[in-house]
Amino acid sequence: MIRKTALFFILFVVTVFINFFLVIKAYAVFDRQIRIDKILSDISDSKNNPRVQFNQAKAPINVLGLNTEAILKDGRVANLKAFFRKYNSPLYDYAEKIVEEADRHQFDYRLLPAIAMQESNLCRVIPEDSHNCWGWGIYGDTVTRFENYDEAIITISKGIKENYINHGLVTASAIMKKYTPSSPGTWQKGVNWSLGLIE
Repeated sequence: MIRKTALFFILFVVTVFINFFLVIKAYAVFDRQIRIDKILSDISDSKNNPRVQFNQAKAPINVLGLNTEAILKDGRVANLKAFFRKYNSPLYDYAEKIVEEADRHQFDYRLLPAIAMQESNLCRVIPEDSHNCWGWGIYGDTVTRFENYDEAIITISKGIKENYINHGLVTASAIMKKYTPSSPGTWQKGVNWSLGLIE
């Protein structure tokens, strides 16, 4: 009887220690993920602000007493074209329009292509004749269709600004909660991955 009691007591103590260890380990993993998400969010916030990124198109330079001016070319269109070409996307011809609309609505020019990559593999898997690479207004049997990619880019850029950016939803994780609330997190991971590819 004493042996059984001692054995049960030892098993109880071991179980308590194992549970304690697992709880501490789980908390550490959870805490680490929260810190990583915060850092990524902070980086995304500063990096995705076009006013911070591209606010100096010209820089005066004084070389050997001569005043010269260097004009920095905006490489965003070239970045998008390279990205679209790499993945054989029909959006290649619309890179300039995407940058123009992103600037007009003051959000990161990479956001629309990143969402298109996540939603339709850059327009390669979309409802027929919809020009809707972004899953915009597609749910159940409902499909929002656009006459062309220009109309889609203009409409969706305006919608992103009015429905997300203006409400403080500026990171992929924040946008995901409203854009595709049923996603377990894979949507924002895919969008963030694509944002990184375009740099």
